[in-house]
Amino acid sequence: MLIDFFLHLRQAKLPVSIKEYLTLIEAIGKNVIGPSVDDFYVLSRATLVKDERNFDKFDRAFGAYYKGVQDVKGIDVDVPLDWLKRQLQREFTAEEKAQIEAMGGLDKLLERLKQLLEEQKERHEGGNKWIGTNGTSPFGNGGFNPEGIRVGGPAGGNRTGVKVWEQRAYKDYDDQVEIGTRNIKVALRRLRKFARQGAEDELDLDDTIASTARNAGYLDIKMVPERHNTIKVLMLLDVGGTMDDHIKRTEELFSAAKTEFKHLEFYYFHNCVYDFVWKNNRRRHSERMATWDLLRKYNSDYRLIFVGDATMSPYEILQPGGSVEYNNEEAGAIWLQRLAERFPKFAWLNPEPEGVWEYRQSISVIRQVLANRMYPVTLAGLEKAMREMSK
Repeated sequence: MLIDFFLHLRQAKLPVSIKEYLTLIEAIGKNVIGPSVDDFYVLSRATLVKDERNFDKFDRAFGAYYKGVQDVKGIDVDVPLDWLKRQLQREFTAEEKAQIEAMGGLDKLLERLKQLLEEQKERHEGGNKWIGTNGTSPFGNGGFNPEGIRVGGPAGGNRTGVKVWEQRAYKDYDDQVEIGTRNIKVALRRLRKFARQGAEDELDLDDTIASTARNAGYLDIKMVPERHNTIKVLMLLDVGGTMDDHIKRTEELFSAAKTEFKHLEFYYFHNCVYDFVWKNNRRRHSERMATWDLLRKYNSDYRLIFVGDATMSPYEILQPGGSVEYNNEEAGAIWLQRLAERFPKFAWLNPEPEGVWEYRQSISVIRQVLANRMYPVTLAGLEKAMREMSK
């Protein structure tokens, strides 16, 4: 079976070698891990993958292989089938939704959740009280409640949770994506200001011809520094959650920006900017940059570009402790105002269709905080944003 696993990874274009495969075999033979799929995942990734850029590719290949192993005859899983099957989305009538009321604020939600964690002893599904799935309780996943805390599992599609009670893994955007069209690059080029900088290593043809003519035909070569786009860009990218719906478009935008702007710095945030940002999503809990340091590090001549769908609970923007991941001391709106004041030439690029903006309260809030400088990720929207920042 391990040979099949090794060949499966090779077929997935992972650069795994025979030597690394033998190391895995040796580790298993010495009982380094127990009989657990999770332990095997950790060990195989540690021994077979030497470049962290291949971690996501390995995860996809491992998931595909493990799913296939589950279908092999002779492997029995002693778990009730009805526990494994869940509805993709439970339908509620307008009357049922009208009867579902909020718990009365974030503090009361957290207090009630703590109480249920102490009392609940088993799994629940479809109810309106306990932590469970497909129900109307404010706690759990897959159901509906206008103001709740998602606990484990995917959302039910309503995106009304004000907290997410789980550790969430995000993936860095790929800056090597091939652009299907040149439209994004063409739009970004409106934000340009060229100057000749550096050593004189580029031929100035016009001046060479003129100087040669003045020099009675004797060749007089003239060199000039190469022209560079001197615009400096700071890009803050929303990642995870609802942004998963926009990965392809965001990667295209990110890739085009890295091509067009020589001076580009980027950081990630989730939903709204709070008191820290990060460069690497895999190490976002251990390698953070304080937003105060970001404000001090980059001069005000940087153009600031936010990229995000601005789709979240208004709590996350307006209230201290509004972040779905931790209790931030200051509201996200305060940090957005600070960034806008530090970098006067800024824009927020939103991959959500502009037609739905009026139905998202959080989008309206952010537009108000940022003086309506939010633009759709369309050709017209990008051109308008670039013109605004080039003034």
